[in-house]
Amino acid sequence: MANVNESVQFEIKDRVAFVTLNRPEKRNAFSKVVFEGLDHAFASLTTSVRAVIISGAGKHFCAGLDLAEHEHSEPFESVLNSRAGHRLFTRIRDCGRPVISAMHGAVIGGGLELVCSTHIRVADETAFFELPEGRRGIFVGGGASVSVAKVIGTSRLTEMMLTGRRIDALMAERIGLAHYICKAGEALVKAIELAERVSSNAPISNYMMLQALMHIGDMPAEPGYFTESLAQALTLTSADAKAGIQAFLEKRNVGF
Repeated sequence: MANVNESVQFEIKDRVAFVTLNRPEKRNAFSKVVFEGLDHAFASLTTSVRAVIISGAGKHFCAGLDLAEHEHSEPFESVLNSRAGHRLFTRIRDCGRPVISAMHGAVIGGGLELVCSTHIRVADETAFFELPEGRRGIFVGGGASVSVAKVIGTSRLTEMMLTGRRIDALMAERIGLAHYICKAGEALVKAIELAERVSSNAPISNYMMLQALMHIGDMPAEPGYFTESLAQALTLTSADAKAGIQAFLEKRNVGF
């Protein structure tokens, strides 16, 4: 696995890209170098990549923002840093491929914001989730007020930030932070299984699922229905759909 920089590793195997946070001595806390590495990794996705897996080296996925880098931040600097985080997580969410997070250990603060920009979330039984901003005298800055709220609701987000309580993997699955739970040490294995499955879908179908559903979720009903019709028409009349329909009628498998 190649290093994008000293804190992020990046490798493409077949049709899957592997992005690994590599600051285990800091519980993979977000530093400027981690942000730069993630940004570079997602800018480096080739057309051959059909799915992406994000994981963390060592005992934890990501323990959030490296506060040591922000001890003396100025207000305008903080705004710019926050907006850079928004752009990065939007790039991940909108990269056009299913992005799968393989989580273990700490998924805290910015780590939780990161996984809520991914489309499929796998947690092993060691994973735990926190938003400790209230105990630090700060507020979320990587988009949680929008992205995490869309996953668990504003009321739950508010409670997590106020109390700073720890949520385990089982509760995370119940409230939507995780889609799959597996045994300790097996999150990456499950993520690879899922990446292989979704990468065999028609690329145009995956793209529409990732883009159209997200935008429809922000629309009133009638514009949403119309957008759905456009997405359905573009996929149903595509070459991939024609091949898929023909394979179905002939009772055989099709590869995309």
